[in-house]
Amino acid sequence: MSEIYQQLLGGFGRRRRLRSQICAERDRLYRLAWSWCHDSHQADDLVQETLARALVKIDSLREENRLQVWLTRILANLHRDHYRRSRTDVDLGSADLRAEDDPEHAADRSLLLLRTRQAIEMLNDSQRQVLTLVDIADFSYADTASILDVPVGTVMSRLSRARASLRETLEQQGIGHADVIPLRRFR
Repeated sequence: MSEIYQQLLGGFGRRRRLRSQICAERDRLYRLAWSWCHDSHQADDLVQETLARALVKIDSLREENRLQVWLTRILANLHRDHYRRSRTDVDLGSADLRAEDDPEHAADRSLLLLRTRQAIEMLNDSQRQVLTLVDIADFSYADTASILDVPVGTVMSRLSRARASLRETLEQQGIGHADVIPLRRFR
């Protein structure tokens, strides 16, 4: 009898711990959702639905160390469902740049950010999601494949095409490799 009682208590402790970890992911999920849809209300709705589903299905999480991947996959599925229904454009838009003391330098960086956002906006949704997950959210190819429910090779192919398209678009605007600055990660 005490073994069953301990298992029951252990399950409650696990659920409580996971609930806390899930809720702590809200800001990261919001930034990611916003980078995909560029609409604060939609991003908030997607995150709320993600958290609600995760909390309801908390017992289906088998590997606690993959919580971020699990949550991001739920978010990606919800975004994909919403996108299919609405067919609205999404963009990255969540990167921020630290302005230097020099106003001219800050203006150049702001223009670079604007052009980069516009170039990312021109990508198709699947390329934008892969680029965001790998280059911004810092997920591995395997985790990105799991989140998007596609093979790793597809992730690599989409990422390669997205990067090439970005490079070409930015070069057409006169932005070379030396001008590019790293975007802030979602961590």
